Amino acid sequence: MFDAGIRQFRMALAMVLGRPINVRSAEKLVDDALATLAEFGSPGEDVEQLLRGAAADPQMRTDLTNKALRRTAKRLVAKSPFYADHFAAARVDPAALTVENITAVPVTTKADLVERARDFLCSEPFLASRTTGTTGRPTEVWYSRYEERLWPALVALSQVLRGTVRTTDLVQFNISSRATGTAYAEMQVARLSGAAIRMVGLVPPAETLDLMTGTGPSAPTLMVTYPSYLGQLTRLARERGLGPADFRLRRINVGSEVLSPALAEASEKTFGAPVHDGYGMTEVTPVAGAICRQRHLHIDAGIGLVEVCDLDTGAPAAPGALGTIVATPFFPYRECMPLFRYDTRDLVRQLPDAPLTCEMANVPATSHILGKADHVLRTQDGPVTPRQVIEVLDALPGACWPVRHRADVVDGRLHVEVAASSVPETSDIARHFAEAGLDVTVDVVPGEGRELRRYRCDLVENSFASAGRAA
Repeated sequence: MFDAGIRQFRMALAMVLGRPINVRSAEKLVDDALATLAEFGSPGEDVEQLLRGAAADPQMRTDLTNKALRRTAKRLVAKSPFYADHFAAARVDPAALTVENITAVPVTTKADLVERARDFLCSEPFLASRTTGTTGRPTEVWYSRYEERLWPALVALSQVLRGTVRTTDLVQFNISSRATGTAYAEMQVARLSGAAIRMVGLVPPAETLDLMTGTGPSAPTLMVTYPSYLGQLTRLARERGLGPADFRLRRINVGSEVLSPALAEASEKTFGAPVHDGYGMTEVTPVAGAICRQRHLHIDAGIGLVEVCDLDTGAPAAPGALGTIVATPFFPYRECMPLFRYDTRDLVRQLPDAPLTCEMANVPATSHILGKADHVLRTQDGPVTPRQVIEVLDALPGACWPVRHRADVVDGRLHVEVAASSVPETSDIARHFAEAGLDVTVDVVPGEGRELRRYRCDLVENSFASAGRAA
């Protein structure tokens, strides 16, 4: 126990001082947590406090954030050709940065990352991860060996302490094979936490459902996937007449797409497990967030700075206004290909300027993710977000998830095309939008040959089994 206390102290000190964290010590803390749980059944307040850290105190959080910004910026200017040029062009002194003047540094865009990828490298690369490309040209991000050992240790420690993952779990992953960074990290999380892991990929939903059914040890207890793929699984399970008694799941984690309340509720009723929506992005890992019961997005302020910037001006978004998440992962959490003020284009609404009352009130928050900023529809009645459209469509009677559609603005009004195969009841769609406060014209169209919304479930990875079934 004395050794565990020393490891906790060294890790906390490294976090506060911004020095590289001893990865082996972080991994040993996971072992300490597992041993404590096995012996006492709970981790103890001192270890939980390590996870919360100093971020719970607003004044201390601001001071630590300013130091982390300067530390991160100075390293980037010294090591990254892109950021040496970037800061010089803006005439910004990295040593003088604070949360108040950070907007003097222009945001980094996806185009910057694609066009000058090698100029972002700050250390020896080890593992590349590519985005899926569902919202445009894929980007490639490199991680170091240090990062790919550190992040799993921190995630495993958090999940073990909070009971998210147990040594008796079988975690099944149904994510794109392009997400190599995520896949590699999650395998290490499972190893460290003592759980088993099954990397399935985005195979046809029927094959995944076959793996999920049953109550034996080969059936998963935890599942990680995308909302659109979960929608396909939910629909297929219902068609087969399956219910909670046919599965062993105790938790489903989804991310990277908009999850509607209608789909979450249907999935929970079908699989008998709560669906948890999270936030993460390949480019700004390990900056990540969780959704509270009031549907706020909370992102840990100790790992990086998250700003909400107005869509039109780029200035900090006013309370209640729409904005895009601009993220800066801090050193030493991000080492190889770090990004500073990266415009994720993830759309949120700045929360009203009032104290939070949710169970995660001590962690800074925005609204739930509303879609991509580039997909906001500006109608004569005001902006319409992708989430507003998806939540109405997903709640239609008999909706076949994911609902295939396309949304545009025609003569100032919202116009939605919906694939006939997605909505058996087609007569009252406009009324459902009106009940949600949206003035819309609707066309039901054939799904084939139309340019409709793309989903991550469309990145299907066929196996010989599925190829034989199709033949």
